[in-house]
Amino acid sequence: MIETYRGVVYPYQLDHMGHMNVQWYASKFDEGTWHLFSAIGITPEYMRKNSKGMAALEQNTKYKAEVMAGDLLVVSSKILEIKDKTIKFFHTMQNAETGTEVATTELVAVHLDRNKRRACSLPQCIKDKCTELLD
Repeated sequence: MIETYRGVVYPYQLDHMGHMNVQWYASKFDEGTWHLFSAIGITPEYMRKNSKGMAALEQNTKYKAEVMAGDLLVVSSKILEIKDKTIKFFHTMQNAETGTEVATTELVAVHLDRNKRRACSLPQCIKDKCTELLD
């Protein structure tokens, strides 16, 4: 696994129950996703230069422990599967101070041609990098 996000929980991210709202778990996992994509070659420059993008097809999140304001979080990620047009990957979020796993999420994302607005094959160099990172 590679570290893809590190941050803190702010008071405005809490819900009426006093813990981090689910929208912020998704946000922090999303930030980790973009760092994971960059590590395999799907960088902002690659997307701009080639009119390519990525979109989520599936996401399954498990919430395991409450997170409060001031908690320090770290997300680690790994590639689970690579296909012609899709990447399946996994994130785990931990409390950086205690090491407690607070949430996990598994996603499937598709590679897109942004001009045609359709799925397209991943370049071989990206597939190769994913294969290197497979668990």
